[in-house]
Amino acid sequence: MADEKKEQDDRVHEAFDAVRRDLDDRLGFEERAAVERLREAAADGDAGRAREELASVKERHGWLYEELVKHPSLAAVIDELALWGF
Repeated sequence: MADEKKEQDDRVHEAFDAVRRDLDDRLGFEERAAVERLREAAADGDAGRAREELASVKERHGWLYEELVKHPSLAAVIDELALWGF
C-alpha cells in the first residue's frame, strides 16, 4: 500500500513538473499558486479538493485550464482522478 501511494505521488509530481517546465514562462503568480494547489490536492488523492481547484482554474484562468487538460502527462493524472470520483 505504501509503495502504491509513493508511485502515485511520483506520477503526480512528474506530471506537474512537466507542466511547469512547459508553461512556467507563461504563468503569473496567481496561476503558479493555482497549479500548486491542484498538485497538492492530486498528490493527496483528494478528488473533491482537486475538482474544486480545477473548477477554479477553469473559471479564473480559462487558457490555463485548457493547457492543463490537454497536457499529455497531466491528462493521465486527470484520468486517475476521474476514477476516484472526480
